[in-house]
Amino acid sequence: MDIKPFRKRRNFLQRVVLETLFLAAFAFHLFAAPTSQVWIVSWAASQQSLEAQNALPSEDLRDATIRQIFHLSAGGSTVRVHMSNAFGTAPLHVTAVHIARPRSTASDAIVPASDRALTFSGSPDVTIPPGAEYVSDAIEYSVAALSDLAITYHLDVEPWPGTGHLGSRATSYIAHGELLGAANLPDTKGINHWYQVSGIDVQAPNEAGSIVALGDSITDGLGSRMNENNRWTDVLARRLQESGQTELVGVSNQGIGGNHLLTDGIGPNALARFDRDVLGQAGVRWLIVLEGVNDLGGLTRLGEVPKLEHATRVERVLAAYQQIVARAHAHGIRAIGATITPFVGSDYYHPGPLTEADRQAVNRWIRTGGYFDAVIDFDAVVRDPGQPNRLAPNFDSGDHLHPSPAGYKAMGDSIPLSLFTH
Repeated sequence: MDIKPFRKRRNFLQRVVLETLFLAAFAFHLFAAPTSQVWIVSWAASQQSLEAQNALPSEDLRDATIRQIFHLSAGGSTVRVHMSNAFGTAPLHVTAVHIARPRSTASDAIVPASDRALTFSGSPDVTIPPGAEYVSDAIEYSVAALSDLAITYHLDVEPWPGTGHLGSRATSYIAHGELLGAANLPDTKGINHWYQVSGIDVQAPNEAGSIVALGDSITDGLGSRMNENNRWTDVLARRLQESGQTELVGVSNQGIGGNHLLTDGIGPNALARFDRDVLGQAGVRWLIVLEGVNDLGGLTRLGEVPKLEHATRVERVLAAYQQIVARAHAHGIRAIGATITPFVGSDYYHPGPLTEADRQAVNRWIRTGGYFDAVIDFDAVVRDPGQPNRLAPNFDSGDHLHPSPAGYKAMGDSIPLSLFTH
């Protein structure tokens, strides 16, 4: 019997099987590839209601182009932008949003060839409901780690009330007319706040993650230099990128000047904003908590109070920390506690011995209480060895409360990168 036809048929079937397996593997790779990428936050700022003294006149924001420059932490080849109307009481109509590469951190100039329009569900404009945030469609746009990104958007009608971030330590530029792709904005008005833009995410490999720094003005960077990005979180972001083990970690600064754990100050209290400013951040895996100095200092700002009130304030601060840790752990986030830095000599709080004792009690609990997954001892880093209840002179911005740029650098340099490698 001639077996050649059977051999031919067998060879044919083998080729079919091999080709089918190849195509299946290719299809699996093709469709599985997106799942190997995750979104992480590369830049963000806590949103606040802009009170009358900080809001722009309505005529400035009517038919206005606003250009802002943001310093990224982690890089990626695909980005998306968050636009916020968190504190608005009416819908916010944004007619268009563009991204581009800025020529510097201290001017409104962009590289025109880099200008790209964003979309929201395929549309160039977006209407954001009151109290809400909208995320743009993803756009393939390569951004390097530690680079700057300009975001330009146009408003036809002013938002009310305004939503933004007061402590930008960066200049925003406002001009009249729709000038989204202009290389330079004519007749700009510069102002040192951020508006409407609440976050920038990048896509990164599956093992990437982000750090959220939840804090007050010391995290927000009061005392750092304008347009230089030298907060302690910026220092940390640079170090993460310089390490071969942590370059896939982004940093989200969620500090608000004057923020409290227990009561609303400038911006909602830390517990009230936890869902939006911590859980709402893309890819968050770690949380650093540096809050409490305003709760302790504010107790006696207008005069000394009975000792029992000091003890009650300390108990409530510690209970707030426990709430934060519990909520972080419920979402698989490692919670890292940072000790409160010295502020004796502050002309704003003028703390006495009882307030300093409160700070010591809180810091002792942070170090030894066992609630936080790890501790960053900022107090030990910036205190004066000769007068440990005060900031070291070279780390003091001059108000005896906020660190200087050198102080922020020392804080950022002191954080063990090993905290973010597992």
